Amino acid sequence: MKKRLLTLATVAIVVAGGWGPLAAQVKLPPASSAQTITQGLGINTVTLSYFRPNANGRKVFGELVPYNEVWRTGANNIPTLTFDGKVSIAGTEVEPGTYGLLTIPTANEWTVILTKNSKQWGAYAYNQDEDLVRFAVKPKKIGEPVETFTMWFSDVKPQSAKLNLAWEKTQVSFDLTVDQDAEIIASIEEAMKGEKKPYLQAAQYYYNNNKDIQKALAWINEADKMPNTPPYVKYWKARIQLKAGDKKGAVATAQQGIDIAKQQNNEEYVRLNGKVLAEAQR
Repeated sequence: MKKRLLTLATVAIVVAGGWGPLAAQVKLPPASSAQTITQGLGINTVTLSYFRPNANGRKVFGELVPYNEVWRTGANNIPTLTFDGKVSIAGTEVEPGTYGLLTIPTANEWTVILTKNSKQWGAYAYNQDEDLVRFAVKPKKIGEPVETFTMWFSDVKPQSAKLNLAWEKTQVSFDLTVDQDAEIIASIEEAMKGEKKPYLQAAQYYYNNNKDIQKALAWINEADKMPNTPPYVKYWKARIQLKAGDKKGAVATAQQGIDIAKQQNNEEYVRLNGKVLAEAQR
C-alpha cells in the first residue's frame, strides 16, 4: 500500500510540477484570427474589431451560416464598432461609444443590426430589445471567392465611409456618415482668435466644402504673406482664385508657384501649379 501511495504521489508531482507548466507554455494559432482596424472618419475615428474564420472548402451562406438566422458575423465574439464621435447609420444618429454588429443573411437581402450589447460570444444571447439600428441591405455576388472572412472600409470621404464585409462570393456594404460642419467651422473661428491663425487650412476647408469663397480668398491671401511662400500655398491660392472667377490672378499665382517649385527642384508642385495654370488659361 505504501509503495502504491508513493507511486501515485510521484505521478502527481510529475503532472503538477513537470507536465503542468509545460502544457501552459504551449502556444497554438487561433482557428480564427483577430483583426482591428482604425479608420479616420471626418475629424473623428471609428475602430472595428472582429474575428476572421476561413471557409476551408465549406459552402458558407445557406449551410455553414444558415439563412434567416442571426449570425455573429465572423467567429468567436461578435464584431465591435467604436465611434469617438457621432455617426449616422441608415438615417439613425449613433452616439459615441462601442456597439456590436450582427447580421441576418438571406439569399437576396441581409438585415444589419447594431446592438447596444457589444460583449457577446456568438449570437446565442442576442436580444432584439437591445437593437440600436436595424436595416436591410442587398448583398452582391463577387467573382473571386474570399477564403477568409474580411471586413474593411472603402470610399472614405471627408464626411462618409463605406463598411464592407465579404466571404465566399458574397459582399455586403453600408454607409457611415458624419455631419461635422458646424463643429469644424466653430473650431476654425476659435482658432482664428489665437496667435497662430490657420489661414491655409481654413481656406482649404472652405474651398473643398463649397463655403464662402471670398472668405477662403481672404484667408489664402493672408497665408501668402508668409516669408518665402512655399509653392503649395501658391497652388491653393491659384485654385481658390480660379473658383472665385479671377482667371487672370490664378494665372499669375500659378506661374509664381511653378517658378518657386523649380528653384526648389520640387517637381510635384511644378506639375500641380502647371495644371492650375493650364485650366486658368482655357
